[in-house]
Amino acid sequence: MSLVSALTTAILPVLSIAAVGFLLGKAREIDVDPLGTITIYVLTPALVFYSLATSSLSGGLAAKLVGGAIVTTMAMVVLAEGVGRLLGESEPVLGALVLSSAFPNAGNYGIPLAVFAFGAVGRSTAVLYIASQSLLMYTVGVYLASRGGETSARGAVMEVFKLPLVYAVIAAWVARWLGVVPPTDTAAMETIRLVGDSAIPVMLLILGIQLANTRHGAALSRVGVSNGLKLVVAPLVAVGVALALGLGENPTVARVFVLEAGMPAAVTPLILSIEYDEGAEGLSGPEYVSTAIFVSTLASVGTLTVLIAVLQAGLLV
Repeated sequence: MSLVSALTTAILPVLSIAAVGFLLGKAREIDVDPLGTITIYVLTPALVFYSLATSSLSGGLAAKLVGGAIVTTMAMVVLAEGVGRLLGESEPVLGALVLSSAFPNAGNYGIPLAVFAFGAVGRSTAVLYIASQSLLMYTVGVYLASRGGETSARGAVMEVFKLPLVYAVIAAWVARWLGVVPPTDTAAMETIRLVGDSAIPVMLLILGIQLANTRHGAALSRVGVSNGLKLVVAPLVAVGVALALGLGENPTVARVFVLEAGMPAAVTPLILSIEYDEGAEGLSGPEYVSTAIFVSTLASVGTLTVLIAVLQAGLLV
């Protein structure tokens, strides 16, 4: 796939929908919380269940994929923590730097992009990646956003089990293990597919609206390190992990895995940063993370176009 083809067939469809959300967010004051609640508690679980229940990925390959996502994310956490400390960053900026460097927007950007670039396998792979990342987001991510304050480790772990996404993953794998997944042409599965498919445009609209409401300025000159780690270093780390785990045996899965790691900064860390912001003087965690999201999303138009073209050409995995 050429750079132009990657841009027109994968990147532009995603950006077009996000742009509608961005313009809408600029034109009107929109509360994305209800949309986010619907997406988290209804649309995404349906997407996850249908994608995993009907996926052609074997159990062994899925286990490698989950393990790879966890290893890649934790490797980026350690790397970003080290870089941040070498630069002399302290809390809350240090935690914000690590969050925005380690957690890619594998959900409301990564899933649609994987579908446009790699089809059904792209969707299944991306869904597994985001499910694995959610586990770390609400444990390691909560710790990073809240360290220095009063945080219950048990409370952070329990956050994971409040997400229906976790139960959608369990239900899909149990149904596959028992061999009771209904045929895809039944009313039940068609309904689940319809609800799940609607998650993709809604995710992109939410992304656009959130970007329209992002404040940046004080942190603009300080997010370059985070963006470099997220958009350049993370996919290279993912290539190493994919090769080490043998994901290259299924090239499409390996390529989607690397693509997901190369997504711009995720939105959920911003929510966590706001939740645990203590109002300290100077640059705040939410300001740093929101700026990293905004800048990395804009920069990703170029980096992801190149990455998709390189992956499609089979030059990395």
